[in-house]
Amino acid sequence: MKRFIFPVGIIGSMIIALIITSCGSSDSKEKTVKEFDEFIKAFEAKYIPLYKETALASWDANISGKDEDYAKSGELDYKLTKLFSDKTDFEKLKKFKESGDITDSLKKRELEILYNAFLGNQVDTVKMKEIIDMGKEIEKKFNTFRAVVGKDTLTDNKIEEILKTSTDSKKLEETWLATKKSGKNVAEDVIKLVKKRNEVAKDLGFSNYHEMKLKLSEQDPNEIEKLFDELDSLTKDGFAKLKNDMDEYFAKHYNVKNEDLMPWHYQGKFFQEAPKIYEVDLDKYYKGKDIIKITEDYFKSIGLDVADLIKNSDLKEKAGKNQHAFCTDIDNEGDVRVLCNVVDNENWMGTMLHEYGHAAYDKYIDRSLPFVLRDPAHTFTTEAIAELFGRFATNPKWLKDVIGVPEKDIDKIKENVNKSLRLQMLVFSRWSQVMYRFEKSMYENPDQDLNKLWWTLVEKYQMLKKPANRNEPDWASKIHIALYPCYYHNYLMGELLASQLHYYMTKNILKSEDYANQSYYNKAEIGKYLIDKVFKPGSKYGWNEMIEKATGEKLTAKYYAKQFVD
Repeated sequence: MKRFIFPVGIIGSMIIALIITSCGSSDSKEKTVKEFDEFIKAFEAKYIPLYKETALASWDANISGKDEDYAKSGELDYKLTKLFSDKTDFEKLKKFKESGDITDSLKKRELEILYNAFLGNQVDTVKMKEIIDMGKEIEKKFNTFRAVVGKDTLTDNKIEEILKTSTDSKKLEETWLATKKSGKNVAEDVIKLVKKRNEVAKDLGFSNYHEMKLKLSEQDPNEIEKLFDELDSLTKDGFAKLKNDMDEYFAKHYNVKNEDLMPWHYQGKFFQEAPKIYEVDLDKYYKGKDIIKITEDYFKSIGLDVADLIKNSDLKEKAGKNQHAFCTDIDNEGDVRVLCNVVDNENWMGTMLHEYGHAAYDKYIDRSLPFVLRDPAHTFTTEAIAELFGRFATNPKWLKDVIGVPEKDIDKIKENVNKSLRLQMLVFSRWSQVMYRFEKSMYENPDQDLNKLWWTLVEKYQMLKKPANRNEPDWASKIHIALYPCYYHNYLMGELLASQLHYYMTKNILKSEDYANQSYYNKAEIGKYLIDKVFKPGSKYGWNEMIEKATGEKLTAKYYAKQFVD
């Protein structure tokens, strides 16, 4: 996951007192442009050092888990946010926007991004401070939470191991239930935060925070809704068949009746990843391997050097540290870092490829671009790159080329590995439906029975059975709902773009029609294409314009469907 350190869509800061100008109706276009340039110059003088300081503080807090580090991070977040709340600054940007005098493509794009950033923060600074403090407190609770089963305190890695390997239904149930206590630990705080975010959105003229978040990130809520409805239609029948296969498998695996299968039988906390129902154990190919070195060498082979980024990262488990994974760009000048908790297995191989997909994107953005344009075209476009590479951890061709798995082994596992990837894509697609629709409904009405809403959606889209008499805030145990709000749909949109890019690169860069058997290994032309067409432009263009320039088409679901549904 790419980590964005700013709440409510914040991008930068400015103090208008540094700019003394007059912008009457008779001002010439040249004067308006000059004033805008002065605005940007003063903006960068304030924003750039604070951006870096804030990013470093957030990084330190996630590494240490210390109260004082979280307090410092929260204070800096507030300082950064407060600068965006200046109404005089916003009026200045609004005047630039309405003048129509900013016509240079780069300046116009800067103005669009800054205007949305300021618009998202034209609220009372007290409310901003409350939102930041509430978020930091929830983040600290998540990062320091450890599930307890009996007398054992378990790390997330240990929990994943139990849920994936144990055949003891009682142990699975106890472990699964223990993880959900993190939700009960934060649920009331999350609801308060949701309501506070909604207050902010309504102050700015939006119906709710979910609508605001999409619109300010240049996404039309109606178009996103149509896309998810289309994907629901495309995937529901295929998923239903696979769900029957899973149930048949697990009934035998756990020695229970089909109707007695419960959420803890599907090898994960949320059923967001494909369970292991096909006879293939990829972990054995990674056991004893240096996952970090493999990541570095692979990216180097395709013309993407991440050695310096690995050196700056924190990739091993330690007490108090965030147990998840993210990538962050510290300064928009090349200091890109990844946080992971690497173990030598398939999951962490995929996670490393995913996170360094993000990292490569950040590294190769054109540093000559204006500072505020040194971001990916959209959050989901960086997710697309991360997901494109993350898929390779289970790719037979990649396993052969990069890990050195013998051909005879590849022949044995190829069919089941490909089935597993298809299963993963369909399982994730249905899980994403739950996340998108839950958040949308939650922000529309946070006072509804959210526990009921969660399980209604889980039963409909994931076809899991709600545990008898279960009425706990299981939804709140998903960290994204609290800390990365209204973001999850971007993961699925990223999968669509990943497939679109894969089909384009296979056909046009590698000159092949064999879409299923590609690893990109030792193909430096892949890195060159990605740098030139996807990474380097940053957010110079709107996301669909960048995609069309890179692939000849705007974003479409047809390649995802061709790859995983048809």
